[in-house]
Amino acid sequence: MVQANSLVKVIVICGPTGSGKSKLAVELAKICNGEIISADSIAIYKGLNIGAAKPTVEEQDGVIHHMIDVCAPTLEFSVADYKEQGRRFIDDVLARGKTPIICGGTGYYIDALLYDFSYGNCPKSQEFRDECDKIIADKGCKALHQRLAIVDPETASILHENDAMRIVRALEIYHLTGQRKSEIIDQKTPVYPFKAYSYDFVREELYQRINLRVEKMFSKGLIDEIKGLLSSGVTKESQSMQGIGYKEVVFGLEEGQDEKTMIEAVQQNTRRYAKRQITWFKRLEGIQFIKPTQPILDAISIKEEIYG
Repeated sequence: MVQANSLVKVIVICGPTGSGKSKLAVELAKICNGEIISADSIAIYKGLNIGAAKPTVEEQDGVIHHMIDVCAPTLEFSVADYKEQGRRFIDDVLARGKTPIICGGTGYYIDALLYDFSYGNCPKSQEFRDECDKIIADKGCKALHQRLAIVDPETASILHENDAMRIVRALEIYHLTGQRKSEIIDQKTPVYPFKAYSYDFVREELYQRINLRVEKMFSKGLIDEIKGLLSSGVTKESQSMQGIGYKEVVFGLEEGQDEKTMIEAVQQNTRRYAKRQITWFKRLEGIQFIKPTQPILDAISIKEEIYG
């Protein structure tokens, strides 16, 4: 059992796609009396199963998973939505004397759970935020991201186009002060004491794992899954269809591409995304990169390091 007097309240298992995060998190949860809070921007959507590589019932191995299948694929789901729901689960898990284990590769989701941001203590404008909300409702968050790219390209380059909360805040700062958010030094305040871990694969080995993972997705029926979503009312413009694996197949279906061409496109974009993930998580406070052995042995090592 986890020691009640431990200073660490939350454990984070993060890292690039295909690095084995889910297996490690499950093994850790089993020996640390834990529950998993998924930090995956695709796994939140119902019906997006194969491309999101959601853990099956067997792979969950009796461990409770939160923040999976919480949103219809036709709807928008902001980082603010994720933050509100995810923190609620973390607080509930802690209140029941268990260990929250955040597991995923969406860096801005993980940051949203772990930190409060000062944004340079700039004032707020509800009127401006209401205007932004109307733009999002009418044209989608991408339209605001494009506006931000004009006035503050540096901030826009590091924010996902669906990260409405931070895009609006960056535009608000510029609107109220004329200063770019990229010129302001933010203060990040941790919400929970945490320890973070990520597997450290040799880059070529990671890429091989990614390539194989993508091939398995297609063999499991990724194309049919996407065709079913599109026929059910999900559009190619839906936020859920912007994830890697989904947008390439949607494009491939429109262009009449063969499966091999789609696979290669998904593999290439996933490898590029993994590189960006590695860069993101290197900035996470106190993160430890560990060499992979076996998930159960790695989980035991993490438990011993944190709790003795």
